[in-house]
Amino acid sequence: MSQHHRLAPVREMRPAQQRESCSDLVRRAERLAVSRPHQPLSVSAICRTLMVSERTLRNAFNELHGVPPCRHLRMLRLLQARNVLLAADRELTTVTNVATAWGFSELGRFSVEYRRAFGESPSQTLDGRIRTCCTGVDHGVNALS
Repeated sequence: MSQHHRLAPVREMRPAQQRESCSDLVRRAERLAVSRPHQPLSVSAICRTLMVSERTLRNAFNELHGVPPCRHLRMLRLLQARNVLLAADRELTTVTNVATAWGFSELGRFSVEYRRAFGESPSQTLDGRIRTCCTGVDHGVNALS
């Protein structure tokens, strides 16, 4: 990644600087989580890749989203899985394949979190039986809180 640079400690920045720095860090973490869906979400691995401390990453996510990085990034992956299920041909796609492709190895937990976030089961989404209004990460993150 070409954006390997150290961030100044958040406490040393002005509020506008803080917000911009947090936003940049969170965006880079989100891109990383989505670009490697088959790999388990590990905050420590993300921090090593982005060259920041876990505290810095946690503070950035709390500042922007009010939730820890793992929860937000997990929801981001749930949303990506949902987008695949919405667009998929149910004759060629299974919920299991989509869930595991996005790093969810515990299928029961995936299903419970998915239903809590989107108001329907993954199989209902795939079958096109129910279409709910919630498609944003923010709604889903709040649903998992």
